[in-house]
Amino acid sequence: MIKLTEQQINEIVDSLDSDMKCFYNKSTGEIKTIPNFDSCYMADEEPWEEDLKELEENREDYLGFDNMSSRESFEVMADFAENIDNPILHNKLINALNKSKPFRNFKWQIDNSGEYRQIWFDFKHKRYIERVKEQLENFNRIEDNE
Repeated sequence: MIKLTEQQINEIVDSLDSDMKCFYNKSTGEIKTIPNFDSCYMADEEPWEEDLKELEENREDYLGFDNMSSRESFEVMADFAENIDNPILHNKLINALNKSKPFRNFKWQIDNSGEYRQIWFDFKHKRYIERVKEQLENFNRIEDNE
């Protein structure tokens, strides 16, 4: 059974939130983080060749943590908008999510929302923590059944 410290969970969350891929070595407890080359098409793989080779050759030694899909990220934004205690910002966020380019519009509203910007970051961070813990529970459940 794998248990992560709060510090490790926060490290994984911060990496995922920065659109990185994150892997936990089940034997050593080391966390490896590499760019998400799928979404960052301009990223140069060369500086990461050693880590990529290690991950490829020892895939069974690592537990990979998945980032939120676009749909899941949208749901987090919608949950935040629905639960905000400021009716004016609530309406602005709901409208932003219902327009084309909802991610850009939501970000613009949040970036210009004063104190609610930090409230949003805290809310999103908490949801990422829940997601990482859920993935860890699923992994441990699978390991227990093998």
